[in-house]
Amino acid sequence: MLLLVTCQLMLVAVANDGSSLWLPRERNIQPSTFVKGSKGMALEELRNYYRGEVPVRLKLNRKARSGDAYIITATPERITLSSGTPSGLLYAAYDLLRMQQLGEVHSVESHPRFSLRLLNHWDNLDGSVERGYAGKSIWKWEQMQVSGKKVIMTPALRQRICDYARANASIGINGVVINNVNASPKMLSAEVLQKVQAISQLLEPYGIRTYLSINFASPKALGGLPTADPLDPQVRLWWQQKVDEIYRLMPRFGGFLVKANSEGQPGPGDYHRTHADGANMLADALQPHGGIVMWRCFVYGANHKGEDRVKQAVSEFQPLDGQFRQNVILQTKNGPLDFQPREPYSPVFDQIKQTPNMAELQITQEYTGQSRHLVYLAPMWKEFFSHVHPMRLCGIAGVANIGDDANWCGHHFSQANWYAFGRLAWNPDLSSEEIAREWLQLTFTKDEAFVRPMTEVMLASHEACVDYMMPLGLHHIFQFDHHYGPDPGGFKPDYPLEWCPVYYHQADSLGVGFDRSSTGSGATAQYREPYRSMYDKVSTCPENLLLWFHHVPWSHRMKSGLTLWEELCAHYNRGVNEVDRFHAVWQELRPLVLSADGNDARRWQEVEERLRHQQANAREWRRSCLDYFRPFAGEQSE
Repeated sequence: MLLLVTCQLMLVAVANDGSSLWLPRERNIQPSTFVKGSKGMALEELRNYYRGEVPVRLKLNRKARSGDAYIITATPERITLSSGTPSGLLYAAYDLLRMQQLGEVHSVESHPRFSLRLLNHWDNLDGSVERGYAGKSIWKWEQMQVSGKKVIMTPALRQRICDYARANASIGINGVVINNVNASPKMLSAEVLQKVQAISQLLEPYGIRTYLSINFASPKALGGLPTADPLDPQVRLWWQQKVDEIYRLMPRFGGFLVKANSEGQPGPGDYHRTHADGANMLADALQPHGGIVMWRCFVYGANHKGEDRVKQAVSEFQPLDGQFRQNVILQTKNGPLDFQPREPYSPVFDQIKQTPNMAELQITQEYTGQSRHLVYLAPMWKEFFSHVHPMRLCGIAGVANIGDDANWCGHHFSQANWYAFGRLAWNPDLSSEEIAREWLQLTFTKDEAFVRPMTEVMLASHEACVDYMMPLGLHHIFQFDHHYGPDPGGFKPDYPLEWCPVYYHQADSLGVGFDRSSTGSGATAQYREPYRSMYDKVSTCPENLLLWFHHVPWSHRMKSGLTLWEELCAHYNRGVNEVDRFHAVWQELRPLVLSADGNDARRWQEVEERLRHQQANAREWRRSCLDYFRPFAGEQSE
């Protein structure tokens, strides 16, 4: 294949629209002569952006068996970056540039906690992004023209993808699934695969492998076979040949992500086969090339009629534990439902013991105000890691929040979630506060008069979101389909009950909440101790999950001394008041934002507008939910 893929890093003087993210904004007019050593992207990045006068030496030790780990040794005379891989050197280079921006260079030895650190894009071939709130897909398939064995890409698109790759590499992300888990079979067509190759060749110099989501029925839809049965020899042969075709184009291709027999997607269950049968067929095709299968555990519905939805993933996969090939990884959402503002951790992580597991987090804010609300997600992810130790996982994936908006993420502060995901994927021991302070300094200003109050706003924003949306364990009471705004009374007879808000809060004159205790659906039994016993009793269940696990009387006395109804009102009021406070802080900080960058008026105004919208939406949540629940609680409408 003939393909021009060189990334030209151009400097354009424009108003600060957020497009530079947390990366150095000014390229050296003359490449630094203080940087020498191993050739590659690390050398290029440092020559373009390193501004120190202490010489930097890059050392690639290919005999080292430390993967992407690196060492930075800083002395007054020399800074040495060493690693066993080119990607490790690149991560070291970005760490040095980060320290340079923050104003303190020091020695460090750094090892990534997860070997797989992936972004999952839910991008479609038509340019749309499912649960995307920052414009259309960055891939711009229509701007890539296939001519014989050549792929012609516009310079602007090439630059955008290179900028995207730099941003990911700067925070340690090493893999990208470029398309939606609700995958089109066309993703595996010869023409689209040539375009995928063009993307992958732009990503690879930054240490990023390309992965694809696949449609399980592709042998039928694309290959003309009468079946996609994973035990059918012709189907297995089709996948082997397709995988061989992919690796001829992309020798470093990573593998497949699969959503099967979930929400209408085809899968092995269509042929009365198991998830293990389907995953193993793909794994066998990928294994000779070193590829992996990431098989999603987000499966519920048809085979579980009447079973509590949050129990269904364990019911589906626990009996199959140990039956998967070694290159199959089960990818499980952090919670047992669907990326709610607060969930308990998924019990799949307790019940799957013989099959590798990776966690799936959602960076895009589907249920946390989308890109219209300032909600910093690191505290939520840290809460997950406090229950599921990173050592029990082989990798971590984040559903991307990236689009073609100038600022990449729709909301300027949503960039912090992309950044935080990468930093935690490398080192989950970092605190939410460390990451927030770091991002603010890199993105806005190091002035403590700005950093201190905005760090506090970011750290408080997730709990505020929970308060004004669904406090005390309430969940899934959003409006249908688009999941923005409240709909606690939502019920549609033509919808499965488990998609309806009324199914989840179970409000009646006696109380509110879903009884998942041993006297209810029994979901608490899926957890390991001490959580099994803790969650099973109202008296010991954490109050922030109380209504997730229990149907609680309105008159129940909370730890505060308030009744459940009074406590619910207090949380909704607190959430709204917090957003009002966030807005006031932002207004007070306007002079500091503008003085930090002469062209930063645009960013301040865009954040201001989003905060005003967040205030209005928080009030809508409070009014709608309290008005709905008040009659059940025996209170009179105000």
